[in-house]
Amino acid sequence: METSDSAHVRLRLDIAYDGTDFSGWAEQPGRRTVQGELQAALSRVLRLPQDAARLTVAGRTDAGVHARGQVAHLDVPGEVWAAEGAERLLRRLAGVLPPDVRVHGAAPAPAGFDARFSPLFRRYAYRVSDAPGGVDPLRRRDVLWNRRPLDTAAMNLAAAGLVGEHDFAAFCRKREGATTVRELLRLEWRTEGERLYAATVQADAFCHNMVRALVGALLAVGEGRRDTGWPARVLAAGVRDSAVHVVAPHGLTLEEVAYPPPEELGARAAVTRRVRTLPCSAAD
Repeated sequence: METSDSAHVRLRLDIAYDGTDFSGWAEQPGRRTVQGELQAALSRVLRLPQDAARLTVAGRTDAGVHARGQVAHLDVPGEVWAAEGAERLLRRLAGVLPPDVRVHGAAPAPAGFDARFSPLFRRYAYRVSDAPGGVDPLRRRDVLWNRRPLDTAAMNLAAAGLVGEHDFAAFCRKREGATTVRELLRLEWRTEGERLYAATVQADAFCHNMVRALVGALLAVGEGRRDTGWPARVLAAGVRDSAVHVVAPHGLTLEEVAYPPPEELGARAAVTRRVRTLPCSAAD
C-alpha cells in the first residue's frame, strides 16, 4: 500500500459522472464541481476535515465532459480505513452523493501509486450522430449531433496522420510553462450504432482542448469541407488555426485511465513529472 506516512493509507477511487451539470472536475469557489461534491461526501462519510479529504485526479475534465473511468487518490488515516472497508464506503458514498456522480471502486493503492502521474495512458471517446432527425433524446447528453453526413473512412485516413509523438500546439490551448508535446497512441473512428460514431482518442496525456480540437478537425474532413491531409498540415504548422472548431464538450467521455504493474508505478510517475521536449529529429 502507498502511505504518506506510517499512519496513513493511500486509497484509489474509481469514479464515474455525468458532467452536464458540473463546471468541470476542479474545485471552484461558488461553482458546482465533481471534485467539490466528492470531497464534501468523503469528508462527511469518513468524518475528516475538508482539507484532509482532498483528491488528486488522473485528468481534470472540463465543464460538460463526462467520465466512466476517472481515477483519483486520497490519503486517509489508517484507522479510518480499517473501520470502513471498501463495500461499506461505497454504499455510504452512494447514499450521500448526488445521482450524477458515483464512486464504483475503492481500495488501498500499491506503493508508488499517483493517480495523476502514474498513468500509462488516458482513453477518451467522443460520440457523434449524423442521423437526419437528430440524436436519440435518451443520448442527448453524451452525443453530438452533426447536421451533415460524415465519411468515417476519410476521417480515419486523416486521423492516421496525427498519431505519434508531436508538438500538438496547433490543437491545444497553451498554458504558461506547460509543454504541448504529447504522444497520441490511438485516434480512430468506429460505428457504435445506426448513424452513431465514436472516436477513440488515446494518449499518454492531453493538453487543454486537445481532444475536442482534434475531433473538430476530423469532422471538417468527414463533411468534405477539408481534404484528408489538412489536419496533419495544421499539426505541422504548430500554431492555432481559426479553421479548427473546438467541438462541444458533451460528446466527450473519459473512458479509461491505465496504469503499469505495481512494481513500475514509481518509475512511471518519475518519468511523467519530467517536462517533455520533442527530439530535434522528430521535429524536422
